Amino acid sequence: MKVYISADIEGICGVTHWDETELEKPASRAAVEQMTDEVAAACEGALEAGASEIWVKDAHDSARNIIAERLPREARLIRGWSGHPFMMMNELDSSFHCAMMVGYHSRAGAGGNPLAHTMSGQVVGLKINGILASEFRINAYTAGYCKVPVVFLSGDRALCEEAAGWLPNLHTLAVKQGVGDSTINLHPKAAVERTRAEAALAVADAAHCQVALPEHFSVEIQYRRHPQAYRAGFFPGAKPIDPLTVGFEHNDYFEVLRFILFAL
Repeated sequence: MKVYISADIEGICGVTHWDETELEKPASRAAVEQMTDEVAAACEGALEAGASEIWVKDAHDSARNIIAERLPREARLIRGWSGHPFMMMNELDSSFHCAMMVGYHSRAGAGGNPLAHTMSGQVVGLKINGILASEFRINAYTAGYCKVPVVFLSGDRALCEEAAGWLPNLHTLAVKQGVGDSTINLHPKAAVERTRAEAALAVADAAHCQVALPEHFSVEIQYRRHPQAYRAGFFPGAKPIDPLTVGFEHNDYFEVLRFILFAL
């Protein structure tokens, strides 16, 4: 059984300030350690549930954050960015039994995390079929495109509640809660222990966690600065909506991902 894990850092227990998310900053060391521990715990939970092979995508910033030697030997770590439109779900395909997302965060414009954003700081909001989309939603649709069930999500409470409202069979674990520019966190070791336990339950429940794809996708990206929208408007099929917003429509979700890749 193959299991896929995509990992970000802004939803990791304790991470509160941008300095903790940038490798060149000394404050990032503790965040990287905790990110590694939570991802390793998700791997261990998957192994307990019967996984024999685990692929981990380091999906934050440079994608060179996770400490490889602390993952189980059954894990393969995907570092860096290939440039493929799957982005944070790179190398996912239909051969995987299920997918998990660890350390994810609230979308741009949401109040559930002081580090809330969607893909980049350029974006004020990204809508899919009229719904403001988080990176979780974007990537869950990618899993649905590959017919891979999404079974587990950890991160901030607001994102977990939003995701559970959309996918009621999804196993979620809120390791933190954002309040203004602060966070309230579980103890780091408790976050690790609960990640391992919940991941094991989630992998065993994969049959109930398939993500359904809409028949048609209408995407709108609103940018902070109008030059970014102007440039994105030249993508084939894209249409300017106003000076800050560009739209794109397609029936094929891969084409949506191609647009997002080049528009950000």
